[in-house]
Amino acid sequence: MKKLLMLIVVVITLLYISNSRIQTTEIIVESDKVPMSYDGVKILQISDLHDATFGENQENLVDKIKKTKADLIFITGDLVDSNRYNLDQSLELVRQIIDFAPIYYVTGNHEIATNDTENIKNSLTELGVNVLSNEEQIIEHKGEDIRIIGIEDPLNGVLVSEALSQFADNDLFTLVLSHRPETFQDYVENKMDVVFTGHAHGGQFRLPGLGGLVAPGQGFFPTYTAGMYTENSTHMIVSRGLGNSAIPFRIFNSPEIVVVTLKSI
Repeated sequence: MKKLLMLIVVVITLLYISNSRIQTTEIIVESDKVPMSYDGVKILQISDLHDATFGENQENLVDKIKKTKADLIFITGDLVDSNRYNLDQSLELVRQIIDFAPIYYVTGNHEIATNDTENIKNSLTELGVNVLSNEEQIIEHKGEDIRIIGIEDPLNGVLVSEALSQFADNDLFTLVLSHRPETFQDYVENKMDVVFTGHAHGGQFRLPGLGGLVAPGQGFFPTYTAGMYTENSTHMIVSRGLGNSAIPFRIFNSPEIVVVTLKSI
């Protein structure tokens, strides 16, 4: 009986740590297309919050974000969860970090699934977030420009390949926010430079030596679950995300925020 109780305690402790301790993952992206004025620029990626909370009024998550001292913040979808939709709770995080750095946002499949997408976008815009719906923004720093493109989740009826095609053939260094990593070849074929994605939840359960177990859009033993993937000149960042949805817990797969530092070579 004591051994059973000890096992239960160990399992509960493991699940608590795996679902509440936020990890900050740092990645360096090097490219000769990065303008010199953007060398050292830090981009914080937040993905797949799914209405999760980390401390009272998100204080634990806000503290983690503040410590990164990011220059830009990207939110790559599923800020809300369509299964327990609570927009105001999700917006609480945005309210607290809106003054940290410019924020850019794209929808995930859960925003589309709420059938309240326009309200979500309008609420974020009112808070000062740059909402990108299959569109681009050119930003300037010390006289040099880069592009930021936002691709809406294809659940809205527009394929990622179709949305990307209008932005091809441009020499500017390009950062893309797009929820889904399984469309990696679309980013490669359209020669996007750095793509920020989520959706895979790190494979939900990460197995030592094997990686993630299952991911939406990829099935069992998915290819793209965490970290950076590179082909030709395209780098894709996959965030493990912060929250959970249909599967309510993670194993060996802590919630994370990602900090990408640009380096000109």
